[in-house]
Amino acid sequence: MHQLSVGLILLILPHGGCLPPPCDSKIYCSGELLRQVQTAKLFDDNKFFVDMKLAADPELVMEAFSNLTQRFPNGTVPPAELRPFVNTYFVDDRKQFEPWTPADWRERPKFLSKVSDPKLRSWAEELHGLWKSLGRKISDDVKYNPQLYSMIYSPNPVIIPGGRFTEFYYWDSYWVLNGLLLSEMTDTARGMIQNFLQMVKRYGFVPNGGRIYYERRSQPPFLSLMVESFYQATGDVEFLRQALPTLVQEYRFWMENRSTTVEVKGTRHVLNHYDVQVGQPRPESYTHDAELAERLPAEAQEKLWAELKSAAESGWDFSSRWYADSSGGSLRDTITSSILPVDLNALLCRCERVLASFHKSVGAQEAESLTFEQAASARMMAMESVLWDEEKGAWFDYNHQSGARNLAFYPSNLSPLWARCYSQPAMGLKALHYLSGSGGLDYPNGVPTSLSQTSQQWDLPNAWPPLQHMLIEGLAQVDSADTKQLAFTLAQRWIRTNWLAYSKYQAMFEKYDVNGDGKPGGGGEYEVQLGFGWTNGVALQLLDQYGDRLSSGGCGLMSGFVIGFIYLILSLLL
Repeated sequence: MHQLSVGLILLILPHGGCLPPPCDSKIYCSGELLRQVQTAKLFDDNKFFVDMKLAADPELVMEAFSNLTQRFPNGTVPPAELRPFVNTYFVDDRKQFEPWTPADWRERPKFLSKVSDPKLRSWAEELHGLWKSLGRKISDDVKYNPQLYSMIYSPNPVIIPGGRFTEFYYWDSYWVLNGLLLSEMTDTARGMIQNFLQMVKRYGFVPNGGRIYYERRSQPPFLSLMVESFYQATGDVEFLRQALPTLVQEYRFWMENRSTTVEVKGTRHVLNHYDVQVGQPRPESYTHDAELAERLPAEAQEKLWAELKSAAESGWDFSSRWYADSSGGSLRDTITSSILPVDLNALLCRCERVLASFHKSVGAQEAESLTFEQAASARMMAMESVLWDEEKGAWFDYNHQSGARNLAFYPSNLSPLWARCYSQPAMGLKALHYLSGSGGLDYPNGVPTSLSQTSQQWDLPNAWPPLQHMLIEGLAQVDSADTKQLAFTLAQRWIRTNWLAYSKYQAMFEKYDVNGDGKPGGGGEYEVQLGFGWTNGVALQLLDQYGDRLSSGGCGLMSGFVIGFIYLILSLLL
């Protein structure tokens, strides 16, 4: 027995083209110059070097470096000699950007009137104002002299995350864009989508971020949902019509290059995974990757570096979720490409339904819409066969190596609720029952990314804005008063955490600590970053949805007694 095959779907869809070659820069992406500068640790953050501008053409820089290496045994340049070389041939050049203020920014967008609490309303006004500080327009010099930059030129201004992230990032931009639409900044939102559509036409997918060293990996494919948000806000059918072929092209990339087959009880199912088959250390984290792989055989080093890039493509870089054994091990045990993630497949299921709807909206032939409806149905059946655990009442990542589900808690285990990608209404109540007893609700300042404390930033004690929003939105969509109440409770917790941190630091952070009132998150490869694009977008969406009830003073915490009571009731019902 076979499900609808991915091959049949791909035969129907327009062809997406070949993958571009990997970044071939011997300065920014690979090569001896990159290796020596990064391993010399001239900068606290590896990303700083690969974001610098060249002061001369790449050929001249490489010639000068070659001449320099000839002066030393084995060609290894001491740090004391490398530093003046870098100071001569590289500049921390802010001319990558032009001064820009969004022309469509306005003082008081309508959503602010929904926020009843005066303190939260004032805070929302300040968050709305942050778009001006996070806006960037790439200079024409990047366009006309691309060989001098690692920056990928985008014609339209972008909203960046903030901090060390001075370029666009793919999945961040979904929550940024939804925040922009609430701020009634439709021109800025349209321009960001157009940038991404151009990226798909150029690469076949949207790169992880706006640098050439990201050219062979993507991030969770939210572009179709960005277009959906824009279309819902504007009703612009012509924009949708123009975008649709490119959205199909991106979808095809994921099906051709990021899918695999798993057989359960004699039935073969097609599901997706992250899979970046490119070795060598990540340029922006070169030292981290090189040191992690020390003393491994060469083949094992290349395999590890490819798995780390795959984890970076997931957006969860890094987490015990990607370890061969999530209950133990270390970052060296990362096997991302062998894991079929619940949230990636839930996202693609939602994308398939959105693409089916888009074809109807533009008046396409019924067969084109039906293709995506069938794909969504096949994926939902695959997810329920491979990822759904009836006894536990939730979906779990599937480890292709072990042939088993990873039963550890992650908020992503509930992502099919957000995607509305499940067949039976009772599954929503079972998922609430699972969540109530999972331990994920035991923390006062958000739902942690996992319950494993590993020092990785996508593990305990960090809580991340996109995961909070997907969980809250998913619970709110279940037809149950208990799930809707829990969604509000989690929204109140998260808003309070963000607001307390803002009150203390006058800043928004990329992640927060679930154990501290307003405490920024930590761990991982770099210090917690300020800004912060997706944090602002999530906060604005929750203020828009629940602003009539949210309070700056109320803790909004659901007591252990109440959670236990819900757990007991659901146990009796189920």
